[in-house]
Amino acid sequence: MVYTMLFRRTDLPLEERIADLISRMTLEEKVSQMIYDSAAIPHLGIEEYNWWNECLHGVARAGVATVFPQAIGMAASFNAPLLQKVAEVTATEARAKHHEAARRGDRGIYKGLTFWTPNVNIFRDPRWGRGQETYGEDPHLTAELGIAFVRGLQGDDPKYLKTAACAKHYAVHSGPESLRHSFDARCSQKDLYETYLPAFRALVVDADVESVMGAYNRTNGEPCCASPTLLQKILREDWGFEGHVVSDCGAIYDIHAHHKVTNSPEESAALAVKNGCDLNCGRVYPALREAVAQGLISEEEIDQALARLLRTKFKLGLFDPEEEVPFANVPYEVVACPEHRSLAREMARQSMVLLKNENNLLPLGTDLKTVAVIGPNADARKVLLGNYFGTSTQLVTALDGIRRKLEPDCKVLFAEGCDLTTTKPGYWGDSPKSGFAEALAVAERADAVIMCMGISPDLEGEEGAAANSDGGGDRIGLDLPGMQEELIKEVAALGKPLVLVLFSGSPLTVNWAHEHVPAIIQAWYPGEEGGNALADIIFGDYNPAGRLPITFVKSVDQLPPFTDYAMAGRTYRFSEEKPLYPFGYGLSYTTFAYSNLQAPPELAIGQDLVVQVDVENTGQRTGDEVVQLYIKHLSASVPTPRHSLQGFARIPLEPGEKRTVTFRLSPRQLAVFDEDGRCLVEPGVVEIFVGGSQPDPRSQELTGEKPLSIRVKLEGSTVELPR
Repeated sequence: MVYTMLFRRTDLPLEERIADLISRMTLEEKVSQMIYDSAAIPHLGIEEYNWWNECLHGVARAGVATVFPQAIGMAASFNAPLLQKVAEVTATEARAKHHEAARRGDRGIYKGLTFWTPNVNIFRDPRWGRGQETYGEDPHLTAELGIAFVRGLQGDDPKYLKTAACAKHYAVHSGPESLRHSFDARCSQKDLYETYLPAFRALVVDADVESVMGAYNRTNGEPCCASPTLLQKILREDWGFEGHVVSDCGAIYDIHAHHKVTNSPEESAALAVKNGCDLNCGRVYPALREAVAQGLISEEEIDQALARLLRTKFKLGLFDPEEEVPFANVPYEVVACPEHRSLAREMARQSMVLLKNENNLLPLGTDLKTVAVIGPNADARKVLLGNYFGTSTQLVTALDGIRRKLEPDCKVLFAEGCDLTTTKPGYWGDSPKSGFAEALAVAERADAVIMCMGISPDLEGEEGAAANSDGGGDRIGLDLPGMQEELIKEVAALGKPLVLVLFSGSPLTVNWAHEHVPAIIQAWYPGEEGGNALADIIFGDYNPAGRLPITFVKSVDQLPPFTDYAMAGRTYRFSEEKPLYPFGYGLSYTTFAYSNLQAPPELAIGQDLVVQVDVENTGQRTGDEVVQLYIKHLSASVPTPRHSLQGFARIPLEPGEKRTVTFRLSPRQLAVFDEDGRCLVEPGVVEIFVGGSQPDPRSQELTGEKPLSIRVKLEGSTVELPR
């Protein structure tokens, strides 16, 4: 019987079970398990298994599931515990869907338990179409949110993983999409270790992420999916990674076809496996059989890679009786249940950022008689979704949410006004402004106007997925496309109370709107409950507290060339340009006061730094405050960022309530990186800033608030920390 084989015995040590299973396989069978759609092995009782699954913001591409806001929106919540809860719910739905499908013989793509999420690349350039999948431009924010998501997905059972998470795309990967299969991302060792690697390191070292996905591109000359530097030296030797590495889809083929590093599939497959890439999303690894015959790789090296893959499957309980796996009996009824939908609404509310609120126009009163909702994104379902999404049981658009909030007591008028992109007359001579008349008509009849503008996943995304992107998925410009700005100008000229809502997965250069529109909300791609969440904010049932996880520049002219991977001039940490809206910025309907900032005047190198501050809600409304801590090095021996986020906490406060917030910073958070990428804690002075925004002039100009600051002297000899 199959179940008398040693690898089936759950009482044996894991490594003994793995060794037994490998010993029973032929070379052909071994290779068949190293491809994403791994084959069944009937004589061992092993079912087929498809490794490819997605859950960027809810279980994706596998039918019905709760659809949360896109990742960049969830990052704007600055709420790691809430993000972990989203991941826990996602993993719960994943388990329910997987086991239900498997019991019915469906083991196809997007039905497994190995999820290629989260994307912890740094959103270094706002033109990148896949930036929407990330947690923004800051390494610390990205790391903390990534840790939370991984822990939520993988669970805390001592024996079994709830699901397997994957840190992607490793490493130095953020566009251009059109060049990704052949591009060589060149960066200094300083930028590599100071900006591009910290989030990956955190997920490996602190969150014990089960998997890492290699990127399409080369990094400093080496294909990422076959890089001895990235996969062997850094990932496994320096960081002690024990999980498996998967290639991005088609990336092994790129090694010979586009990077021209090898000359054949056999050479590419052998190079990748020898350097630590265990699983091929693609069709190149079948060439490993011939590669063994040619002496390019040994069967023992294949066994080593296979062992890492099997270890993940064992940890998921895929070879064990269901009654022994604690997650195998999650009822299917949890999928898209009301409690999960409620969480999607809460995350959407926490993700939205109030960018402007002149004369406290917002929240609007619910005693209005007529409200006009205008714009191409007002009733668009696609802009709720972003990319890599599941099938919602009900998508609530902005128009839906506003109607639910106001009707029947208030009449809600709607006009699209224009589409997202058209600027020229159509085939039959229809003007791109043909919808303006209707939009102006409803605006004239309204007590207040809500305009829902922006872009959509058709205009930004992955290569080949953003159907109408002129940049192959990336954006060439950051302005509102089409006739949108002209429509805003004409509606604004009516003088009605006007709220502009922006839907996008990346920054928009809305300079005119900032000068002339009294209220602006950044809604991102807010998930299935986006419309309800937006209505909650606009009409005062929820006090917004989202913060921007990426800088909104004024123009692409403020950016270095897209293909330049040097961090100089990029993100709030290195740019000297004055942005439209800064990283960490967002307004509230209430006010907060900071006081009593405390930190020791001197600190011995190697000790943790404890910082405390009191935060009080000094306004009339209950609300969350996002407390942010930044560090600036005043006497470093090497160039350092202007200042850098090293702590954040989202806290709820009632009117008049005061709380003490404590941050504990590790020596690594006080370190600098030299030109060789060494992580050094040096003697000298650091300045600590704590407030509701970063300590830059633009944030102070927009908020009218200045963070508190205190200086700490680090004493002792320089210490080099592991990189």
